Amino acid sequence: MIKPVGDEFVKRYRLEYNLEALERVRGKIGEEAYSRLKALIEYRLGGKDFDRSPVGVKMALAFSAGSDSTAALKILRWAGFEVVPVTARLPQMNEAVIERAEKLGAVFVEVPGYLEVITAQMEKGAPICGKCHSMVMAAVEGYAKENGIKILASGDLLSSGLISIYETGGVITLNLPAFLALDKAEIIEIIGGRYDLKFGCPLLWETFRKTPSVKRFAMQRILRELRARAITPEMAEALILDVLSR
Repeated sequence: MIKPVGDEFVKRYRLEYNLEALERVRGKIGEEAYSRLKALIEYRLGGKDFDRSPVGVKMALAFSAGSDSTAALKILRWAGFEVVPVTARLPQMNEAVIERAEKLGAVFVEVPGYLEVITAQMEKGAPICGKCHSMVMAAVEGYAKENGIKILASGDLLSSGLISIYETGGVITLNLPAFLALDKAEIIEIIGGRYDLKFGCPLLWETFRKTPSVKRFAMQRILRELRARAITPEMAEALILDVLSR
């Protein structure tokens, strides 16, 4: 599933910093979740195997059925957590994505006012990804709170240190790939070795078409992932070329 990082300095540094973040929320998540998450990081650092029997801890996972959230789901279930994939029902989702989420046990939540807010962003030539992300996460967090789930996981690759796992509004957010210092190549291997390096959101494509200047925000995101070594230069080039082609 996941592999030790070996002598990779940057990943080791991030993992050790993430252990500090885990200590800060220890009292909030309980010893069972704390011990299993710590074991995951120790496995990444040194290859120390650990008990992966069911740990009796439920997590909600913000689940888009994309590569990062799918890898997060596989890892968390492999590690013994009870995971509820929570998928925000968005107007741009196609049937294949919905079916894939359903097969993996997803529950669907609505995002109130989503289309109105995103349309307004598009009409004024503003980037939509950040607004979309915040609205989706708010909806998934609402589900977690309504169902008494304390830990909300995501497939974020970039956050590290104290923002890889943190408390906000009574919920612990766990950005799992970042928490484990996973990169995109590892993500692709975990989900089965096949991945199309393209942006897949029709609303984003429409935004690019109406306001080409917005493309720079997508490219800035790609470059941040490159600087963080979450993606390789070859992956960054493929993604940037895809943005420019839209």
